[in-house]
Amino acid sequence: MVVVFDTVNGPGARPRHPEKAHKPDQPVLKKPTWIRVKAPVSRGYAETHAIVRANGLHTVCEEAGCPNIGECWEKKHATFMIMGDTCTRACAFCNVKTGLPEPLDQDEPAHVAEATARLGLSHVVVTSVDRDDLDDGGARHFAEVIRAIRARCPATTIEVLTPDFLRKDGALEVVVAAKPDVFNHNLETVPSKYLTVRPGARYFHSIRLLQKVKEIDPLMFTKSGIMVGLGEERNEVLQVMDDLRTAGVDFLTIGQYLQPTRKHHPVVRFITPEEFKAYEAIAYAKGFLMVSASPLTRSSHHAGEDFAKLKAARANALP
Repeated sequence: MVVVFDTVNGPGARPRHPEKAHKPDQPVLKKPTWIRVKAPVSRGYAETHAIVRANGLHTVCEEAGCPNIGECWEKKHATFMIMGDTCTRACAFCNVKTGLPEPLDQDEPAHVAEATARLGLSHVVVTSVDRDDLDDGGARHFAEVIRAIRARCPATTIEVLTPDFLRKDGALEVVVAAKPDVFNHNLETVPSKYLTVRPGARYFHSIRLLQKVKEIDPLMFTKSGIMVGLGEERNEVLQVMDDLRTAGVDFLTIGQYLQPTRKHHPVVRFITPEEFKAYEAIAYAKGFLMVSASPLTRSSHHAGEDFAKLKAARANALP
């Protein structure tokens, strides 16, 4: 039996993807030149790594194998992943471990706030694993992290990237009531791919989640993103744009899917930079205030700079 091991936590760690061990190896396409990134070796990267470790935190940058980690950590920009490093779901695209998570760390909100202060972040992104084992999906923990950052770093703006809180009545309201500056929830892919790519989620539930944020707080910025290269059709991507605009979403991100291991969903095609530019132009034409579409676009990549542009775009759009 082939097992994909946890390469983040080093030798001796438990199997990272036991639920994928029985799956056949998938083909791996050679990356085109526009996908290549430099290995992280800078002093800033090392300092960010030290601060994250000193506070006992996890980052999606490491756990999901983000290709932009060298660039972001050099600038001391890290995306904190709360509620542990083990997810209760097993999405076919994701490199985060799957299994039964540990109990919540009640000191984590304070540690995230301290790391935010030590990194000097003017804009912080907080995401999490899915916690279907919790009665509120972790919504109260999200709210506690937001409040801790506000208390420690009152000038820092906060962006949350949440799970879908599927079958967790009232959970969304708890997070929105904590007043993050940006509420992000990624659709990840087009509806036709959910069964194979994101089987634990429901496309129209995610659309409704984003719509409800605007109903609760019309002034809160909302954001969502998808990956391309999973075998979707162009017209499906355009339909996702329309669905998101119907839900009032302000900011759209589109990035290239990259296959973590041979046990994950294969990359069907590498989308060219020119195609990303076309998607960006179409999305702006459909009314998004902000669009980031490129091969290496990720939800939290350049999040601080993009938030400033988002605020400016809203101001310019006002009569």
